[in-house]
Amino acid sequence: MAGHDRANAGRGRSGVELALPLPDGAASGYLALPASGRGRGVLVFHEAWGLLDPIRDACDRLARSGFAALAPDLYAGRSSDEIEGAVALMNQLTPERAGMLVDASVEALLRSEACEGARIGALGYCMGGQLALFAACRSPRIAAAVDFYGSFPGLPLELAKCRAAVLAIFAERDAYVPAAQVESLRAELARAGVRASVRVQPGVAHAFMNESRPDVFDAAAAAAGWSALLAFLRAELA
Repeated sequence: MAGHDRANAGRGRSGVELALPLPDGAASGYLALPASGRGRGVLVFHEAWGLLDPIRDACDRLARSGFAALAPDLYAGRSSDEIEGAVALMNQLTPERAGMLVDASVEALLRSEACEGARIGALGYCMGGQLALFAACRSPRIAAAVDFYGSFPGLPLELAKCRAAVLAIFAERDAYVPAAQVESLRAELARAGVRASVRVQPGVAHAFMNESRPDVFDAAAAAAGWSALLAFLRAELA
C-alpha cells in the first residue's frame, strides 16, 4: 500500500492509494477506511467518466459509516468530462480486462488488514452498477451487490453464478436504461434464483445520485438511495 496521495490530502481526504497487482502490470485504487481502521469491505466501481471525485466521495462516505471501501481505477489514470471520451474509455474496457481488475480488487480488499469478514460488498453507478453485478457473478466472495442505474453494453452477466443478494435502483426518466431493460433484468434475476430487490425511483433521471451533476442530481432521491444501500450492506455483510 502506498502512502497518502498528496492530491487526496489536499482535498482533505483520509484515503490512500492501493496497488492492485495484475498479470500484465499493476493497477491502482482508492481505499478509504473507517476511523477504527477496520470495517466490512465494499468495492466501489466508477462510472464511465473514470475514477473522479464523486467516487472517492462515495468511498469516504462509506468509511464514515464504518466500511472499508476500495474503488479500483478501471482506466489506469485516464478520465473524461465529455460523453464521447467517456464512451470511448468504456468501450476500451473489455470483459477480459474487467475480469482481471475485479479479481485483483477482490483479492486486494480481502487481503487488506482493514477488511473484516470473509465476504464483501460491491457497489456501482451506471457503468459501475453493471460491473457490480458482473463482479458478483464472477466472485463468490461478494455477498451483496448494489447497482445504481447500471448500463454497460457488451458486458456479459452470468447471473446463474451470482451468489450475492442484489439491490438494483433505477431512474424512472432514464434516457440510457429504458423500462424494458429494467424489467428484463428483474426477470433474469428471478430466473437465476438470485435474491434481489429491483426498484425504480419515480420522477428522476439517470445519474440522480451524482451531486456533481446538477442537471440530474436529486437530493431527496439520492438521500433515499444512500440510506437504502447502507441498510442493505449492513444487513447482508453482518
